[in-house]
Amino acid sequence: MAKKESVEISDYERQRQENIAQRDKLLRQLALDASAAGLGPGQKPKPGRPAQNKKAAVKKIKEEVVPRRTSSRIAGIEADSEVAKRKAEDEYVAAQEAARVKRQRISGPLDLSEVQVAGKGWDKHDNSFRDVTRRGADPGERTFGEEEVKETTDKELKALREKMSGLGLYDGFEPNRIKITPERIYSLGFHPVPDKPLVFAGDKLGNLGLFDASPSSPPSSSKREPIKSEGRDEEEAEESDDDAAEPNITTFHLHTRTISAFQFSPHNPSHLYTSSYDSSLRLLDLTRSSSSEIYAPTDSSLDEPISGVEIDPLTPHLLYFSRLDGCLGRVDTRTPDSDSTDIFRLSEKKIGGFSLNPSAPHFLATASLDRHMRVWDLRNLRKHPGGGGDPALSPCLGEHESRLSVSHAAFNSAGQVATASYDDTVKVHTFAGMGAWAAGRGVLSKQEMAPSAVVRHNNQTGRWVTILRPQWHPRPSDAVHRFCIGNMNRFVDIYTADGTQLAQLGGEGITAVPAVAQFHPTRDWVAGGTASGKLCLWM
Repeated sequence: MAKKESVEISDYERQRQENIAQRDKLLRQLALDASAAGLGPGQKPKPGRPAQNKKAAVKKIKEEVVPRRTSSRIAGIEADSEVAKRKAEDEYVAAQEAARVKRQRISGPLDLSEVQVAGKGWDKHDNSFRDVTRRGADPGERTFGEEEVKETTDKELKALREKMSGLGLYDGFEPNRIKITPERIYSLGFHPVPDKPLVFAGDKLGNLGLFDASPSSPPSSSKREPIKSEGRDEEEAEESDDDAAEPNITTFHLHTRTISAFQFSPHNPSHLYTSSYDSSLRLLDLTRSSSSEIYAPTDSSLDEPISGVEIDPLTPHLLYFSRLDGCLGRVDTRTPDSDSTDIFRLSEKKIGGFSLNPSAPHFLATASLDRHMRVWDLRNLRKHPGGGGDPALSPCLGEHESRLSVSHAAFNSAGQVATASYDDTVKVHTFAGMGAWAAGRGVLSKQEMAPSAVVRHNNQTGRWVTILRPQWHPRPSDAVHRFCIGNMNRFVDIYTADGTQLAQLGGEGITAVPAVAQFHPTRDWVAGGTASGKLCLWM
């Protein structure tokens, strides 16, 4: 083998090795000195007693089910007799059969309250899954009908149920043919005239539709002339005329975005005030056939969508509106100047709906995305400072929190507020003697804000159906306060103030949810608008 070539060590490597040798020598010397001085490490401790290993868990062996032993002597059976053998065999067969039945699959229906084995008591009406299981709709499936009316024992209630359930679906045209607006309906209402059913509707794109349902209304201009031919009998001609006729509908494009709400003036029925997501309020004068702007932000670039509008019934020149940014506005129509408009900050989140107390309009109820229904006294509100001032919230009289967001709050003349929430409830709050409350009244207690009636109701509209909102009958002729609300099963429900259901209005040809429902101001007429712009009318 070839000899290994000697590798020359560099000066750096030589110095490094010398440093290592000196360090080791110094460490050995320090160890010797410490040992001589008695400072070295003592004797190693004796190893502790090794921890006893835990006993391995005894694996349970599933024993075969055997019959329970009984005393043959006490039973008077001789040992090793045929009777004892048969008795043991019978007990064994019985035990095997009991075990087989216990393991057998259950094919029939099960009630969860009967098969619950752990946890708190199960309530099928109030549990953790109610928001999941109630999200779906069952089109055409009634939850209130003729059977409930017949079983009513109270004479007055039965008469009222028969009256409201007796409302019939308008038969002039099928609901599918009454397309009052081109797009989804967001707002709906009747003209206050008592002897003529005139229905107005606002849609998603700012269109306002008008439908005249009176029998004497002239046909639409889009009516087609029937084809004339010799030999055609009168019956065929009438059928052709029915097919050619069109509903008397007129549509106007008043806003550039959704018409969120509108209201007729209580002192001038030809004046219709509309609010829109395009941040404006407009006045439609039906007599002059003109529409004028009442309010809009000074800066046209500002986006302040308006969610609702109401007229003060005692001071008709005062107009109130709510915005999606949580503010309430007050406009004096005599001086429609945005600089003179009063703005009040009521909530940090969206106000979905509000309502004035018709009997005491200085009281206000709001429904907000922050899950609260609040009651306010307009005499105590603080104006929102402009120009970047402190946006402090105004104090409220009281508030009630729901489990999920509240969609709308509607006052009636008796001081009751109806709300709809995404926790699938419709609540009624009663404030007795509200009109006599002084301006400096203290905050309402939790008990005073608690609802007087709670109704379970599917309010899961989803993305394509307009939010369900309860609306009171403004002036019922029998003085029984009631409200209507759309039903996800394609009906309109009617309830009294104590939560008693009066009717569930439906009919043939309704192919969508009449989510936006409204009463006529004085008559027992109900209208419902769908997401496809179609109208359902019960009279």
